[in-house]
Amino acid sequence: MALNEKELDGVDSPVHDGRSSEKSSTFDQNIEEKYKHLPADAHPELTEKEIKALYRKLDWRMMPILALLYLGCLIDRGNIGNAAIEGLTQDLHLTGNRYNIALTLFFIPYALLEFPSNLVLKYFRPSRWIPFLTVLWGIIMTTMGLVKTYHQLVAVRACLGIAEAGLFPGIAYYLTFWYPRHELSFRVGIFFASASMAGAFSGLLAYGIHFMDGIQGLHAWQWIFILEGIATVAIGLLAALVLYDFPATASYLKPHERAYLVWRQKYAYSDQGEDEHFSWQYVKDALTDWQVYTHALLYMTIGGPLYGFSFFAPGVVKSFGFNTADTQLMTVPPYVFATIVLLFNTYWSDRTRLRSPFILFSLTLNIIGYSILLSNVKWSAHYVGIYFILAGGYSAFPIMISWASNNFAGHYKRCVSMALQIGLGNFGGAIFSNVYRTQDAPRYKLGYGIVFMFEWFGIIATIANVLVYRHINAKRAKLVAGDSEGAGVKLTGEETRRLGDKAPTFRYNL
Repeated sequence: MALNEKELDGVDSPVHDGRSSEKSSTFDQNIEEKYKHLPADAHPELTEKEIKALYRKLDWRMMPILALLYLGCLIDRGNIGNAAIEGLTQDLHLTGNRYNIALTLFFIPYALLEFPSNLVLKYFRPSRWIPFLTVLWGIIMTTMGLVKTYHQLVAVRACLGIAEAGLFPGIAYYLTFWYPRHELSFRVGIFFASASMAGAFSGLLAYGIHFMDGIQGLHAWQWIFILEGIATVAIGLLAALVLYDFPATASYLKPHERAYLVWRQKYAYSDQGEDEHFSWQYVKDALTDWQVYTHALLYMTIGGPLYGFSFFAPGVVKSFGFNTADTQLMTVPPYVFATIVLLFNTYWSDRTRLRSPFILFSLTLNIIGYSILLSNVKWSAHYVGIYFILAGGYSAFPIMISWASNNFAGHYKRCVSMALQIGLGNFGGAIFSNVYRTQDAPRYKLGYGIVFMFEWFGIIATIANVLVYRHINAKRAKLVAGDSEGAGVKLTGEETRRLGDKAPTFRYNL
C-alpha cells in the first residue's frame, strides 16, 4: 500500500530550516504523529527513479561537509607525524619514548568518551553538537602550535582526544538516520575517503608550510598546527550553517521525500519498525551482546595498526634518503592510492550487500604490505609496501563500521553498540602507537612483526563472525518457516520490535 502526495497534505507545515529548537520540536512531532504508525507496506509513493534522485540529493547536500569535517579531524590528529620531521622532536626534546607517550595520551580520553558522546548526540541536536566539537578541537589544535615543553604537548594532545572523541562515532551513527542499511557502506566510505586523503593533504600542506619556517619567529612545525587548526574552526562554522538534524527537519526536501525517509528508516532494520523511547535496557543489551566485542576486536586489528603506522609513516619515508621537503611530498601518492581502493571496495560492498569478503581482501593487503616491510629488500620495495598497508587499512575501515551498524537493530542499541565498538577498538591506537620504538628506527621490525600478527587476528575474527551469523540466520529461517520450535514467530509486533536484532525475523548481514 503506497501513499500519494495528496494523502501527505499538511506535512509541509510547519516546514523550517532545522535550526530553531522550538520549531524543530513542533515539526518532529508533526511528522512522527502522521507517519510513525504506518505499517511496513504503507509508504509515501516514490518511483525507483525518484528514490535514486532523493539519495543523490542527500549525497550532494550532506557528504561534502561530512567529508570536510572528518578530513579536518584526521589532519589534526595525524599532523604530529609531519611536525616531527620538521623539528618538533628536537625543539621539545622528545627523547626516548616521549613521542610515543604524546601519541598514546590522545587515545585514552578519545576511546573513553566516544560512548557518552554518542548518547549526547541522540539527546541533543546533531546540527549543533558536531560543529561544536569541530570548532573546539580546531581551537585546541591552534594552541598546540604555541606549546614550549613536552608536558604542554602531552596536555594539549589529551585535550585534542577529548574534543575529537565524538566526531567519528557521531557521524557514523548520524548517517543511519538518513540511509538504509544496504547503502550505508559506500556513504561511510565517501566520508572516510577524506581520512585517507587527509594523509595526502597533510603531506602537501606540510610541504608548503615547510617554507614558512622562521616567519614571525615560529618554526615550521608550529605553523603546521596553527594554520591547520584555524582551517578546522572555519569548517566547523560552515557545518553549523549547512547540517540538518534529521530527515523530518530537512527543509530542502519535498514533503513526500521527508515522509519517505521517515518511513524508510523506521523499517530499515525491522518490518515492525524501531522503538524511539530510550531505556537503560538498551545500554545493558549492548554491553552484553557478543557482537560488540568481536567487532571491537576487529576494529582494533584494523584501526590500531593504521593509526600507529600513520604517525610514523613520514619518518619511514624520510629514512629512504629524502630531504624533509621531498619526504612530505613522497607521503602523498600512497594516500591517494588508498582513497581509490577505498571507494572501489565500499562501492562493491554495497552493490553485493556483503561486508566480510571485502574486509578479508583489505586485511590481505595489509599482510602483504607488512611482509614487504619485514623483508630485506630495496627501499623502493618498502615504499610499495606502504601503498599496500594504507590501502588495506583505509579500505577496510568504513566497511567494518557499516557491518556493525547493519547488525545492530534499534536506534538506541545501535547508538550505544557502535560507540562501544569504536571506543573499545580505539584503545588499539594507544597500543600500536607504542610498538614503533625509537631504538628500532627506521626499520621498526619489532613493530611490524606485532602488527603482522594482529592482522591475522583480524582475519580470524572476521571468519568467526561470519560463521556465527550464518548459523543464527539458518536457525531463524527454520523458525520462521514453521519448524517444531517455531513459537518465536508468534511474537507480537511490539515484542519483535523490542527484540531488535534478536528477533526471529532479523537476518544478520554477512
